[in-house]
Amino acid sequence: MQKNIDYTDGARSVLQNHIKPASQESKKHFSHFLQKTNKAFLPGSNVALAIKRVVFILPENFSLMSYAAAVDTLVTANLVHSDRLFDVSTYGIQSEKVKSDLGIEISTDGCLAVLQKPFLNEFHLIIVCGGYRCSTSENKLLSSVLKAAAKSKTMFAGIWNGAISFAYAGLMDDARCALHPDNHAFMRERFQKVAVTENTLETESKIVTSAGPASALTMMLQLIKQLQGREIMRAVRDILSCDQAEDNCVNQLTGMTYPVMPDNLRHIIQLMKANIEDPLSIDELADCLGISRRQIERLVRTHLNTSPSRYYLELRITYARRLLLQSSESITNIALACGFVTSSHFSNCFKDYFGSSPIQIRENFRRSLN
Repeated sequence: MQKNIDYTDGARSVLQNHIKPASQESKKHFSHFLQKTNKAFLPGSNVALAIKRVVFILPENFSLMSYAAAVDTLVTANLVHSDRLFDVSTYGIQSEKVKSDLGIEISTDGCLAVLQKPFLNEFHLIIVCGGYRCSTSENKLLSSVLKAAAKSKTMFAGIWNGAISFAYAGLMDDARCALHPDNHAFMRERFQKVAVTENTLETESKIVTSAGPASALTMMLQLIKQLQGREIMRAVRDILSCDQAEDNCVNQLTGMTYPVMPDNLRHIIQLMKANIEDPLSIDELADCLGISRRQIERLVRTHLNTSPSRYYLELRITYARRLLLQSSESITNIALACGFVTSSHFSNCFKDYFGSSPIQIRENFRRSLN
């Protein structure tokens, strides 16, 4: 798709006519699809949110892959906001050290015996992470802890066969349940009031259950949306779900709809991304694709709700932001790599969108890592 075209001074001026310095134009806002990509770095986006306390309960032989997928969503949520959103702790059932299904031992924050009733009321979410070789027998202490927590506003989530613990505590009666297929027969025979489904994820008012590692990620996105809002969920999803095909399950959970993108629009965006350093004019894009300039303008306006030049600029600014935070390149080199003639012109455009200069954004980001 890429067509290498020399970017003449005339062509550069065409694009620059769409880009005025901050002093001549009010602050710019990213169009919808690129706004969520840059959300965490935009001014005013990090509204103060209350910290939510999340507790993982790990039985022996828990699924390490499922646990990692779930914890990663919460850690990522903390990274996309200026303040900590989730306080995560982990407890073993009988010991402070718990062996996973891979034989890797995890050191927890304590065992269930230290969890007292007043302390349980402080938790917003309790997650039981099961695994293929986890025992299906009842643990009286775990049942007692879950029953006590259920009297508060605490939410519950079960991964793999974690829902079995909720069933023993009487929390799953007349509720739909998702769990690993290997445990369906046991759950149906032992707990006949539980509605075991073939779905990989089920959501009730206070309990969410998933069948394994892949559905655990989807489940955690749903819970993040409930606990901290849609925008945080979207930011986390964009980072962690980049290699997953969008399916009906995710759409239903996140409340997002993804319009079908026409081939020509997909090709337009591919060409723009392939020519960041030497941007093409809209007429050059049209020549490469064999369509008219008006067709390009209509496609971008209809599906992206902006103009081609504006979307191209936003792609370049987003590319610059990633280089800025992930490399040690100078501002001048980043400006050139993103198709800007001068570093001052780049800095003005960058500040129009992010409200801070490239240097300030880089320094703030590096401070947040310490």
